[in-house]
Amino acid sequence: MSDGNVAADQLRLFIERIERLEEEKKGMMDDIKDVYLEAKSTGYDPKTMRVIVRLRKMEKNARDEADALLETYKAALGI
Repeated sequence: MSDGNVAADQLRLFIERIERLEEEKKGMMDDIKDVYLEAKSTGYDPKTMRVIVRLRKMEKNARDEADALLETYKAALGI
């Protein structure tokens, strides 16, 4: 095999792996959507749940800083 064929085969394998992972990601996103729909059907607010999930991913000091900044902006706007 020439180097061109090896490189093309390697590239094709990378692309195929990415495509499989993208398909898995889509499946996961569909599963997450289903959980939010289930939560909504039992009375929870998915928008608020998404905020909570995002906040839980943050480190405490980053979350505290974001909260302080939000409070500062709210105070400046009289909210």
